[in-house]
Formats: sequence, C-alpha cells, structure tokens
Amino acid sequence: MKVEAAIERLNRFEATVLPELAEFLRNLQNRDLAIKTKRNARDLVTVADLESEKRIVSFIRAAFPEDDVLAEEGGGDFGEALTWVIDPVDGTVNYAHGLPLYAISIGLAWQGKPIAGLVHMPALRTTYRAAIGSGATCDGVPIGVTDTLETSQSLVVTGFPYEREPIIDLLMTGVRSTLMNCRGIRRTGSAAIDLCWLAHGRFDAHYELNLAPWDTCAGELIVREAGGRVTDLNGREHELKHKSLLATNGRIHEDMLRILSVFRSE
Repeated sequence: MKVEAAIERLNRFEATVLPELAEFLRNLQNRDLAIKTKRNARDLVTVADLESEKRIVSFIRAAFPEDDVLAEEGGGDFGEALTWVIDPVDGTVNYAHGLPLYAISIGLAWQGKPIAGLVHMPALRTTYRAAIGSGATCDGVPIGVTDTLETSQSLVVTGFPYEREPIIDLLMTGVRSTLMNCRGIRRTGSAAIDLCWLAHGRFDAHYELNLAPWDTCAGELIVREAGGRVTDLNGREHELKHKSLLATNGRIHEDMLRILSVFRSE
C-alpha cells in the first residue's frame, strides 16, 4: 500500500512540478547564482538549490501535508509518515561551473527505507525512476546493470567528500587500489548520476564516503531495482544512515569490497 502511495506521489510531482522546475534550473545556470559556502570553499549553496528545494517542499506541503520531509538545505528527519528525501540540486559545484552533470533527486522512504525514487537530469532531459518490485527505468524504458564478471574489465565511478583534508591519504589509497585493479575510474560530481548510470549499465561500480540520505535515497533504490547490489564499505546491507556506500552490478561486489578494504572500519 505504501509503495503504491509513493508511486502516486512521484507521478503527481513529475507531472505538475518537475517540468517547470527543470526549465527554471536550465535557464538560471550561468547567471548570477548568489553562491555562498557552507562548511568550506568546496561546499556550495546557490539560489538554485534554495529555490528548487522551496518549490519541491511547497508542493509537498500543499498536496501531501501529512508527509514528512528530509531535505539537504532545510533539514528534517524520517518520521512516522512517508518521508520525502530531497536533494534539490545534486552536483551543485558542477552546476555553479556551468557543467550539465547535475540532478534533482527525490526519494520516498518508509520507516527509514527507500521505497520509490526519481532522479531527473535537467540539462540532459533524462529521468530515472524506480519503486520496490517495479524495476528501474530511464524515460520509461526498463534498464539493468552490466553483466561484467571481472574487476579488470570494470569501469568504476567515485566521489570525494567536501571535507577531505583529514582523510586525503586514505582517499588516494582507495583511488590507487581501484586503478591498479580495474579498467578505469571516473568522477561525475553527482552521486545521484553515478548511481543512475550504474543502474543503466554505464558503470560497473560506485563507491563513496561521507554521504547523506538525500545523496543516495533515490539512486540506491534505482540500482537495486536494476539488478545491482548496494552495501556500505564494510559489506553490510546499505541503510540511509550509513556514511559509506558501495554499489555494483552484484557480480563484482565481493571483489570490490576486497579492493576497497582500506575503507573498512570496526
């Protein structure tokens, strides 16, 4: 029942809010974004982030006032009702520099677990969606992960946290291990895009540290529904409260955990 309700909510959002919001973000990019910093010079917030989140939350408050909201800029938490987990602009640094790799990520969670999700890439005019038991789609067409069996033939994507100085050596050790064992490594600057493109068979694995629920809620469900596997870097089934993530096509998951063993914690 909750899954059906979540799907209906995403359908209404996609039909009524998303088209104008995507156009707004496309038109605003490369203009005065009133850029501010949060924790450091790499952690940005722009008028695009704030206005996008405002429009999404306004829709939720009007259409589904009983729902809870957890959003990157406005905060919140998981509640007793369906919870919207929102990243209004995932890839803000890309957006601020005029790059097309940014996304609106909307996940719906029930009891702290994602049950439906949507990721829209305005510049690429592409929408990924998934719901538990319904598979994953790109613009309505079913998608699936790769069937790659060997890490030596795998393309891996990763991201780096904004506060990276204390763990820079650890990060570089992970990059080195990946480069020594895999075909290549990429960085898009958006975890939501990374996960969608893994689900779509463009990447074989994605790993990252210091993630928040809004980074992963929609994307990890899209990966799972596309046939992939998602854990933390200790190999535990990924939960939205976890800070680390490893998503793969499932076939190379154990090997990637070994390659990235430097990130394991007690």
